[in-house]
Amino acid sequence: MGASAPSPAKTKIGLIAGNGAFPLLFAREARRRGETVIAVALKEEADARIESVVDGVAWLSLGQLGRTISYFKEQGVGRAVMAGQVKHTQLFRDIVPDLRVVKLLARVANKKAASLLSAVIQEFEEEGIQFLSSAMYLENWLCPEGLLTSMKLNSAEAGDIEFALPLARLLAAQDVGQTLAAKDKTVVAVEAMEGTDACIRRAGTVAGPGCVVLKVARPKQDLRFDIPVVGPGTLAALRDAKARVLAMEAGKTLLLDKDELIREANASEITLTGLRI
Repeated sequence: MGASAPSPAKTKIGLIAGNGAFPLLFAREARRRGETVIAVALKEEADARIESVVDGVAWLSLGQLGRTISYFKEQGVGRAVMAGQVKHTQLFRDIVPDLRVVKLLARVANKKAASLLSAVIQEFEEEGIQFLSSAMYLENWLCPEGLLTSMKLNSAEAGDIEFALPLARLLAAQDVGQTLAAKDKTVVAVEAMEGTDACIRRAGTVAGPGCVVLKVARPKQDLRFDIPVVGPGTLAALRDAKARVLAMEAGKTLLLDKDELIREANASEITLTGLRI
């Protein structure tokens, strides 16, 4: 009787883990698919639970680009993803950049998120590390088109979406932000560096209950670093603001814990809908 065939070797994939549940979700799904996940957890952002869902981890600062690249190369990582938000406001905190970051900042045309992250990816690729879509393995968590919840849009809410959508897309195209809140065909709040949840809460403070919130992708969205994400924190912000609707770009918005998110939205009488743009 011959020897049994050896099991196929696992492949390695790197993960740069920012904040929130997105990196945890990616790591679990990648390992379920047979990947060995080697993570760089950003000290300023990452959830400590990342250590329990990866095969190797180094805790490094946002400013340690050179060390991050070296760690991946030492671990034999040739493919990687970014998952989880890195707050743009960290640029104005006490981050100590290494020489590689200093040189990168000196050559970028501006410090918009897309400009910085494109330059960061270029640094990795010059070292032989390819970045893949952060939605890899997570296709089932992407927002579908149409109503997700049991509540239908009323005519005023549908009118606010129609009014706000071209404005939201314009702002996203300029890399200002991906979230806009409207009420009675008036722009109430626009996302900037503070992020989606803070924008939503500000809308509630400014306009009171009943705002409609839109979250869209940039027209030329780079899914390697720039996928819109909606999760439990977003729903909590919608409840706090007494917002009635969240409209998201279908196929380009990742829904964390999608089934639970929809159940909670129904319980809170918040309408979730996917827009095909």
